Amino acid sequence: MDEPDLTGSIDVSLLKVRRATPIREVIEVIDRSGRLSVALLVDDQDHLVATITDGDVRRAILAGLQIDAAVERMLPLKATLPNPEPITAPMGIDRPSALALMQARRVRQLPLVDADRRVVDLMLLADLIELPPESLRAVIMAGGFGMRLRPLTENLPKPMLPVGGRPLMERIVGRLKESGIDHIVVTTHYKPEKIVEHFGNGSNFDVTMTYVQEDVPLGTGGALGLLQNVNEPLLVINGDILTDVDFGALRDYHREYGADLTVGVRRYTFNVPYGVVENSGARVVRIDEKPEMTVFVNAGIYILEPKVFDYVNRGAHLYMTDLIQTVIEAGLVVVSFPVHEYWMDVGRTDDYMRAQADGDSGKWG
Repeated sequence: MDEPDLTGSIDVSLLKVRRATPIREVIEVIDRSGRLSVALLVDDQDHLVATITDGDVRRAILAGLQIDAAVERMLPLKATLPNPEPITAPMGIDRPSALALMQARRVRQLPLVDADRRVVDLMLLADLIELPPESLRAVIMAGGFGMRLRPLTENLPKPMLPVGGRPLMERIVGRLKESGIDHIVVTTHYKPEKIVEHFGNGSNFDVTMTYVQEDVPLGTGGALGLLQNVNEPLLVINGDILTDVDFGALRDYHREYGADLTVGVRRYTFNVPYGVVENSGARVVRIDEKPEMTVFVNAGIYILEPKVFDYVNRGAHLYMTDLIQTVIEAGLVVVSFPVHEYWMDVGRTDDYMRAQADGDSGKWG
């Protein structure tokens, strides 16, 4: 039987962006492309300049680019990657040749071009071979007391606080399910019955949920020591995070880097209320009056490989930040995954109120 023709079914015009297109709009194109997960940067003559993936966008954010910058500003960064030029093939390429090219160059999308280097179609690796399953278990850390949210948390654990009419943790569970993650472990300590009564075994939310009780608070890292038989990667998220992050993109990014631990990070900008002095020894070489500074902060979202659990002692208190530092010093591969989607740590009353207002205004959903 002849192999099915996989070409001609994709409207590549929907994937095209121009040099001046803001990165923000490129993100929207990638999101709309579904399983294609790519945007095609073309010039004024419609010639292919670069393929832009979700990982490319996040690397650009780590490099300091704002998402309102023109996508062409990503090109110098693209030039430093293993495939500085877009990997393409001519129309009419046969399946074995396309597969061999994609595997050799480690790409999942292959633009097919005409003689003038204009993209007319796209082939996907997933259409040519059966890829490894992308299943992933998740752990929601829901044991905190929520002291900074009192009196709201006097009768509820903070993951159960309503946001937009539903418990915060229900929104986390929904996002995980949308990303294909349907096995979830919840670590609990403060008022665990409120969580268990609402979610049960997870069947009402089309997931499977189990619970691990902290008899004493162990910290985010220490609670992981209560998990049994960890032999696959785990996505770990704090139970007070409200976010639209793409967990599937996080999983792909983690695999792309062959990471042992991936840390979700968030760009945080603040104003220093003083003049900042830069010295060379005792000599002042520069002074900035009340500058704006940008750093990346821990977003409370992680993927951990099983080997990371070798550094977690069962029953011992451990902060996640200390665990991360330990595995870095041990030489394991730790990478940052910048979260450009909506994200809010609902740990204080003003953050909780802001999250509610953001929902009312459509900033998340």
